[in-house]
Amino acid sequence: FRATVYPCPESAGERREMAAGVNTRIEDLNTVIIQTESHRQGLLKEASTKLWSWQIKVKKMKAIYHILNSCNIDVTQQCVIAEIWFPVLDTGRIKRALYQGMERSGSTINPILTAIQTKMAPPTFNRTNKFTVGFQNIVNAYGVGNYREMNPAPYTIITFPFLFAVMFGDCGHGAVMLSFALWMVQNEKSLLAQKGNSEIWNTFFGGRYLILLMGIFSIYTGFIYNDCFAKSFNIFGSSWHVRPMFDKGEWTESEIHNGGSFQLNPKTAGVYSGNPYPFGIDPIWNIASNKLTFLNSYKMKMSVIMGITHMVFGVVLSIFNHIYFRKTINIILQFIPEMIFMLSLFGYLVFMIIFKWCQYDVHHAGDAPSILIHFINMFLFSYGDPTNRPLYEHQQEVQTFLVIFALIAIPWMLLIKPFILRANHQKQQRMVSDIEVDIMDSKESKKANHHDHEAGGHGGHGDHEEEFNFGDIFVHQCIHTIEYCLGCISNTASYLRLWALSLAHAQLSEVLWTMVFHIGLTFNNWAGLIVIFIIFAIFAALTVAILLIMEGLSAFLHALRLHWVEFQNKFYAGAGYAFTPFCFRTIIEGTEE
Repeated sequence: FRATVYPCPESAGERREMAAGVNTRIEDLNTVIIQTESHRQGLLKEASTKLWSWQIKVKKMKAIYHILNSCNIDVTQQCVIAEIWFPVLDTGRIKRALYQGMERSGSTINPILTAIQTKMAPPTFNRTNKFTVGFQNIVNAYGVGNYREMNPAPYTIITFPFLFAVMFGDCGHGAVMLSFALWMVQNEKSLLAQKGNSEIWNTFFGGRYLILLMGIFSIYTGFIYNDCFAKSFNIFGSSWHVRPMFDKGEWTESEIHNGGSFQLNPKTAGVYSGNPYPFGIDPIWNIASNKLTFLNSYKMKMSVIMGITHMVFGVVLSIFNHIYFRKTINIILQFIPEMIFMLSLFGYLVFMIIFKWCQYDVHHAGDAPSILIHFINMFLFSYGDPTNRPLYEHQQEVQTFLVIFALIAIPWMLLIKPFILRANHQKQQRMVSDIEVDIMDSKESKKANHHDHEAGGHGGHGDHEEEFNFGDIFVHQCIHTIEYCLGCISNTASYLRLWALSLAHAQLSEVLWTMVFHIGLTFNNWAGLIVIFIIFAIFAALTVAILLIMEGLSAFLHALRLHWVEFQNKFYAGAGYAFTPFCFRTIIEGTEE
């Protein structure tokens, strides 16, 4: 054990003297150990203050050497050659950085920045700021766009919070959400400095401007629905009046005292002023027994109109991709038949909804036909139903033409494009064959340009590295056509979630008011002060937990789906890869490997 063995003297005096010497040595060793530990603690404390900077330096050095390993060394062994992607707008900044590096390193070789030709697809880079980055992340979660492909993010800034608000329309809930977002925006610097590891909080904070717009749009749609915590505003005064019902003798005071439900007859002069409520829904519907019947019809038609408009806008955006990439064949054989199919069937449905709203008033409401039956009969070519009057003259001829036009668009979209692509490919093959035959027949050219001919032959094959497969193209076009035609139907039905979630949100809000908060308002004595305080706390907690968090998350996910599936798939492939520049900040924060 490497222990020091001491001889034991025979006399007691010698033993005491030796013991004293051993104890003195032990004390000296303890003193050395204590001083060593103290020195070590001092070194560790001093190192701990520099550990963070050392870690940053190590990460930077590792990243720099990793990039240098990707470079090629010049034959002179004096410089390195790197192939990089960079935004054209940042060319000046990059050149300045290279010259600064040259000056600081004392190098005598000037940096050279030269553009080279490549067949590689460039990465996609979309400039964002703290306001737009949240919306761009929503788009990138679906897929990073191809280079120069239409970016849905600028349109998503408006459409996403708006569709969310259609499902979440309530002034009160929108105001609470807006207050939370304003707090995060107002204190974003301090909150950013305190950024922790909570993924949920970082998600909320990263989308603070998205939440801000969702709150603003929710307040707007809340005014449209005239809904604030399940109650309505009567700002401009209702357009419906009760007095004419008594004046005309349709209601009596005895009937009022007996209770029950009473129907306002809009055909009675003076009951309805003829002028709609200036902004939003008339507040009288809040106390009407047929409120749900009216709101269901209103929100269902509104959802269909918004959905079809949103999808048509997505198809319109696809033409910009075709124009930029110079795919004229896609404009003629894809964009045009897609628009014809969409507008002939579902655009016509929007027309019928708006036409019926404008054509039939209260005096002709009894004769108003059913749009649903008309739309079904349109596909069945059935026009012999005497119970469902036509909307307008020559409706049968117009609808027959639209259905036939939509049916023509299907083979237009399906069959023509693959055969044209095959004809173009065969034409190119014949041109290449003719050129090769001419070269072979020319003896002088063969002797003088023998090596050039070989290189040209290989080059001709290099232009067609991707073999043309008519079967694959035809199958792909079949899938696209079937997906688009069926998608128009399913996607239109999918937008009905705007109606369903809006109705669910309004009903849950009304249940909380009626079953919870209304209880505190029934007390007329002093005890009501304590009861209303407790009830309001419960009401506020349930409102935040159920209506703001759960319903808000549900509406957010449904709005996300509407943009990814119903909107973006009309023009956005999302098959590219993101531009990831070399950045010390992202490396230090650990967001880039």
